Amino acid sequence: MNSRKVYMDYNATTPLHPMVKEEIISGFEFFGNPSSMHEVGRQAKERIEKARELTADFIGAQPNEVIFTGGGSESNNTVLNITACSDSFCRGCEKGRHEVITTAVEHPSVLNTVNHFKQTGIPVHILKVDSTGKVDITQLREALTEKTALVSVIMANNEIGTINDIKSISKIVHEKGALMHADAVQALGKIPVNVRDLEVDYLSFSAHKIYGPKGIGGLYAKNRNPYCPLILGGHQENGRRAGTQNTIGIIGLGKAIEMAKLEIEERTKILLKLRTQLKTGIENLIPEIHINGNQEDFLPNTLNVSFRGAEGEAILLYLDLDGIAVSTGSACASGSLDPSHVLLATKTDLELAHGSIRFSLGRESTKEDVDYVLEKLPPIIKRIRSMSTIKLKGEMQEKTKETTK
Repeated sequence: MNSRKVYMDYNATTPLHPMVKEEIISGFEFFGNPSSMHEVGRQAKERIEKARELTADFIGAQPNEVIFTGGGSESNNTVLNITACSDSFCRGCEKGRHEVITTAVEHPSVLNTVNHFKQTGIPVHILKVDSTGKVDITQLREALTEKTALVSVIMANNEIGTINDIKSISKIVHEKGALMHADAVQALGKIPVNVRDLEVDYLSFSAHKIYGPKGIGGLYAKNRNPYCPLILGGHQENGRRAGTQNTIGIIGLGKAIEMAKLEIEERTKILLKLRTQLKTGIENLIPEIHINGNQEDFLPNTLNVSFRGAEGEAILLYLDLDGIAVSTGSACASGSLDPSHVLLATKTDLELAHGSIRFSLGRESTKEDVDYVLEKLPPIIKRIRSMSTIKLKGEMQEKTKETTK
C-alpha cells in the first residue's frame, strides 16, 4: 500500500473542518437536555438556536423555517412524507393533490421513497433528463397537473455534478399550484444556495458534505406551507421533528455553515482551477474517454469520467493501491453489477457507464494531488485495457487496416 494519500471523494463525505472540530470539542460541555428549563438545559438550547440562526442566514431563511434532522436522507423523506400524510392540514388531503413528480437522477433517498409510494397507490411521475443530466423542462410542463402535490428535484447531482436551474423549475411548478422541493445536499457550500432566490418551498442539506459531523442535517420548510412530521413524539423542533436534539451535531453543523460562508468564494476558485487541471490532464494523457455531466453548469469540485475498455471498480482498486481515494460510477462495490442509474438516465452506453470514475475535490486538495493522480492514472488505465476483452475503437480500426493491406 502506497504511503502517499490523496483523497478525491469529497462528494461522499468530507473530513471535519479544523474549526468545526474545535467547536465540537468545546460543545461537549453543553451536555444538558435542550428541552430542560434549568440553566444547564438552557445553555444547550442557546447553542442550538445560535446554529439555527447561522444556518438560516446562510440560506436566506427565517430561523423558525430551519428544522434540524438526522441528515439529508431524513430531510428528503420528511418532505416526501407530506404527500402520504393523512392529517387534514396536508395539501394532498385538503385539495385532492397526491401526485409526486421527481427525476430519474435523484439520490436513492428520494427514488426509493417514491418507489414505495407507487406500491401504496400514490401516483408518481419520474421525469427523464437530457444527456448531461438536466431536467427536461418540456416534460416537466407536460407532467404537471392539478393533482400534482409536490415536485422534488436535485439541485446538484452527486455523481456527475450537473446543476439544475431550480429557480426556473420552481416558477413552473408554482404556476400549477404545486409545492417545490430541492435536494441541495451536494450544492450547499459549493455554490450559492438562497431559498428566497430559488423560490423553493422545501430544501434539504447535510453537515458531513460541508466539513461538519455525520448524523446531522437540516430541512428548510417555508412558513405556512404544509408539513407532516416524519418522526412523532415530543415537542422538539417546534413539534416538527421529535427526539432529544443532537446538540453536539447541531453545534458542528452551525460552525461548518459559518466557515462555509467565510470560505466559499475563495474555495470555489481554487476547486475550479484544480478540476480544470485534472480534466485537461486526463483528456491529454488518456484516449477513449468521455466526460459525463453538463460542462457549463456543474459543481466546481466534481469531475466524472468514463474510460472505455476499463471497469470502474478495477480503476478504483488500482488507484486505491496507490493511495488515491475516488468513487466509481458503477454500483459494483455495493454488490450490484448494475451501472450508475444516473449515467443510464443520461443514455450513456453500458460499457462507458461501467467504466466511470467520479473525482470530487475539496478544501484540502492541492495541485500536487492532481499531479500525482495524473501520474498514476494513465498507466493504470493502460494496464486494465491490456487485460480487457473489450477492444477500443482505435485498436479495432488499426487491426482492420492491417488485415486489408
